[in-house]
Amino acid sequence: MRPNESSAVAKAESLHAIAPVPVPEYLQTTYWWAYLHPRAVHIFERQWLVNLILWGNFSKLRDAALQEMGEVINGRVLQVACVYGDFTEHLVRRLGPTGSLDVVDVAPIQINNLRSKLTNPEHVTASLQDSTALQFKDGSHDAVVVFFLLHEQPAEVRVKTIAEALRVTRPGGKLIFVDYHKPVAFNPFRYIMVPILSTLEPFAMDVWRGEIVDWLPADVRPAKVEKQTYFGGLYQKVVITR
Repeated sequence: MRPNESSAVAKAESLHAIAPVPVPEYLQTTYWWAYLHPRAVHIFERQWLVNLILWGNFSKLRDAALQEMGEVINGRVLQVACVYGDFTEHLVRRLGPTGSLDVVDVAPIQINNLRSKLTNPEHVTASLQDSTALQFKDGSHDAVVVFFLLHEQPAEVRVKTIAEALRVTRPGGKLIFVDYHKPVAFNPFRYIMVPILSTLEPFAMDVWRGEIVDWLPADVRPAKVEKQTYFGGLYQKVVITR
């Protein structure tokens, strides 16, 4: 067996060694229609639709998150949860010769969708993992990105996800969050989004009422926290440097 074949087999075996992960009850109850139903991918995996859902801001928010990792990424990156649209594809395009990407998600249908849409999966590993119990070593990643996941999780799950994302970020590395944010008072979308989020995204209003740093573990003292808002405050990017 040639060296590259041995490496590929070892990689495949390491993926199969990961135990099956149960889909959380909140995901089955609240978001089955968006992420778990067999037709979910067929409906939502459309670039124009994900851009419309974010009121035309998908590309801007995607690029804002990726720019935090640089034009060329030579470290190890973790993406927590798959994303509809071309977010991961653009991340992969930035990977340098020594860059790599791990993507985790708790839903098999999402992992399969990601694998099917990537045109260059050579340096990408996609695996079934729960964001509250990541199967990576402490400080294993140079950067971790969480793109529009926190607002979909109940508070107790959100806290664990943030703690795990911090744990696997190396000292000096970056943890990048992009998510909803409470808009300024004169932004008309402040009033449009309340009934939408309250109906379809019942945990999202927590993100409006609090700050992401409020959910950090009490014993964590980040080296730096930077926050920027977009579209009249409806969206935010929070970058935590370990």
